[in-house]
Amino acid sequence: MKFRPLHDRVVVKAIEAEEKTKGGIIIPDTAKEKPQQGKVVAVGPGARDESGKLNPLDVKVGDTVLYGKWSGTEVKIDGETLLIMKEQDIMGIAE
Repeated sequence: MKFRPLHDRVVVKAIEAEEKTKGGIIIPDTAKEKPQQGKVVAVGPGARDESGKLNPLDVKVGDTVLYGKWSGTEVKIDGETLLIMKEQDIMGIAE
């Protein structure tokens, strides 16, 4: 299924955290923190301002972004877990 977000929404695939610490200790799934970094897989056309002008988004497909711990809504599309969030929930683009 193809999915196209509307307005200023962005679809992000979370990048999973390491399963081991630097010292070699394996972290169980229950103790892992929710990832806060992901790759943008789809973007909406942008938000409209009060005059109706379309303002394009700053992020694009393929960007690696950092977002808040509790940002977005988790959805499953074609068996893949993705996050849908507003662009304002993204804190920055990793370069």
